Amino acid sequence: MHLDLIRYSCQVNLPGFGENGQQALQKASVLIVGAGGLGCPAAQYLASAGVGTLGIADFDKVSISNLHRQILYTPNDVNSLKAEVACLRLQQQNPDIKLIPHIAKITSGNVLQVFDNYDIIIDCTDNFETRYLLNDAAVLSGKPIVYGAIYQYEGQVAVWNVKNTDGTYTPNYRDLFPQVDATQVPNCSVGGVVPTLAGIIGCMQANEVIKYITHTGELLAGKVLVFDAQSMQSRIIKLGMLTKTSIKALVQTNNILTITAADTKAGLANHILELVDVRTDQERDEFNIGGMHFELDEVEDNLDEFELGKTYVFYCSSGKRSGEAVKLLQQKLPAVKAYSLEGGLGNWNLD
Repeated sequence: MHLDLIRYSCQVNLPGFGENGQQALQKASVLIVGAGGLGCPAAQYLASAGVGTLGIADFDKVSISNLHRQILYTPNDVNSLKAEVACLRLQQQNPDIKLIPHIAKITSGNVLQVFDNYDIIIDCTDNFETRYLLNDAAVLSGKPIVYGAIYQYEGQVAVWNVKNTDGTYTPNYRDLFPQVDATQVPNCSVGGVVPTLAGIIGCMQANEVIKYITHTGELLAGKVLVFDAQSMQSRIIKLGMLTKTSIKALVQTNNILTITAADTKAGLANHILELVDVRTDQERDEFNIGGMHFELDEVEDNLDEFELGKTYVFYCSSGKRSGEAVKLLQQKLPAVKAYSLEGGLGNWNLD
């Protein structure tokens, strides 16, 4: 066996895998969008397995509340960019692969260009707008995308948009969920999630990528695996092997207004801004910078608290939840001006 294959000898020795399978992994390029609870384990196992090029796309920064499930990071990484930290750790784990951080937010304006350099995409995101964007971009670019989602004690895994032998494609996310009102479905920060579930589903996603690249096993194409972490039971929902959707163009992503910590402090000093905290009660009790307080899933029930003529700055730990709150106000109260605190409270004391 060649010296460079000794590291991978256990997987090379698998029936049906062999050196050809390992060489396929080394030639492959995989993009992981979202370096959080799902992206961390998926990235670790793909890096360990020897995927030749691994892209990590995430514009967010590490926060303390991430650490219970995002296992690539330590408390020393708080306020650092996730994609950069992840690539650094993974490069230490496997110096022989290429790692590419993408720290710009994936939007309708750049997603197809980013996808162009990769063979397969892994959706490890935690919001519906990005999930639909990635799905539609995968369909338009003709690339498979491995979907994963977690909430509380349940997870889902599927492989969308796989090309069939006759040139047709398997179902995509819109075949299962044509559209969803994302404001009605809380994310992990609000609804909670058991940390081990993130590891299980992220590893399943990595497993599907390895199967796809090496042509081993049966892909979760045309079906969705649903896993219950409390009962340790799973079931598979079959969708068929042909998509029934027609995606012709990308939906333009919302332009969420943001404001820096410095400009927010100046606005507060001049009494022209009002703060709104959308974190949990526990986070609020530990530390806050004032203002009204509604958890993210409570904002819609309190729209009458927002007045025309006033300017509001929503804040959370990283800027994700506050961005969702601003998006909600843009939809429900377009005449009210609202900003998301850029970088969240992680940037507040750095200014």
